[in-house]
Amino acid sequence: MSAETPALRIAMLGTRGVPASYSGFETCAEELGARLAARGHAVTVYCRVPHIAYPGAVYRGMRLVKLPTIRSKHLDTAVHTLLSSLHARAGRYDIALYFNVGNSALTWIPRLAGQRVVLNVDGLDWKRKKWGRFARWYIRAAERWATWCPHRIVTDSRRVQQYYRDRYGAPSSYIAYGAEPLRVPPGAHLERYGLEPGRYVLFVGRLVPENCAHHLVDAFEGLSTDMRCVIVGDAPYAATYIRGLRATADRRVIFTGYLFGEGYRELLSSAYCFVETSEVGGTHPALLEAMACGACVVVNDTPENLETIGEAGFGYHGEMGGAGLRAVLERLLKDPTLVKQHARSGMERVRAHYSWAAVTDAYERLFRELLQERGRRAR
Repeated sequence: MSAETPALRIAMLGTRGVPASYSGFETCAEELGARLAARGHAVTVYCRVPHIAYPGAVYRGMRLVKLPTIRSKHLDTAVHTLLSSLHARAGRYDIALYFNVGNSALTWIPRLAGQRVVLNVDGLDWKRKKWGRFARWYIRAAERWATWCPHRIVTDSRRVQQYYRDRYGAPSSYIAYGAEPLRVPPGAHLERYGLEPGRYVLFVGRLVPENCAHHLVDAFEGLSTDMRCVIVGDAPYAATYIRGLRATADRRVIFTGYLFGEGYRELLSSAYCFVETSEVGGTHPALLEAMACGACVVVNDTPENLETIGEAGFGYHGEMGGAGLRAVLERLLKDPTLVKQHARSGMERVRAHYSWAAVTDAYERLFRELLQERGRRAR
């Protein structure tokens, strides 16, 4: 860093922390935080105990602050983010970067210490089926608070950006998630699950109702193929839904549980195609990573998913569930050439629009703009 562009002190709050082992927020915190640290910034990530078991105090150049929480569907995130926010007040940070719109009501706390606050709101979380009536009300309220409490909000899709503009008259900074083209050759993980390269359809995500993994299970049960169907993921607080998925009598369907790192990328790299069935959310990191690994992608046709893939993949009518997805998969299973063409298009789209370097540039630029605004107002 030069004198003209000094290093920033950045805190990341509102996720489970790093190393990433749960969702897109954690992936973003790790990939963005590591790259900011490599550029010379002092990055601190607040980590949630006991979810993060990594023993070290530094990971990929990021300082880790580990604080406890209450393990409950409704209190887990809120309690940890409150403790993190109070701790961050004394941290002398320039920027506090929060994730998750549900944390918006806490983003004013670092402002008391003169820190500039950014909130990544993600998608429209109130649509998730796991929430009851009160939780849905709270999340809708949190959207409005997000337009007041932080200095700036970040939206990861143009669709969500338009939603905040239309509903609340609130501008936001559009910054998508990132991915890096990287293919991992077949190895121990394919062998472990008895898989052959290019002979399985893959889903990766949390096994919660709104991610609609049941669409793929239902679709596969009606397909005439000797390919396998691989479901990677798990979820807390969704035992009933997961039991329903695993109750399938189709022996071609394999459930791996959570899988991260090299094993996760190995399965992405050798899949015949990748299916993103989620009906909510903004830009899904697993979808981008599948495209980056050279997998042909099929998505539930939400506006956010279609925005992500452009012309580089296929959509199915989510309202038709497994029947809609089955029709698309039948077409792709009969046409390997079409699958390879769209796999190449997906990799090119990631390189052009979703590189982590470009994402890091955008956040760094936003942070400096906010600090410049503070400087002008102080004069």
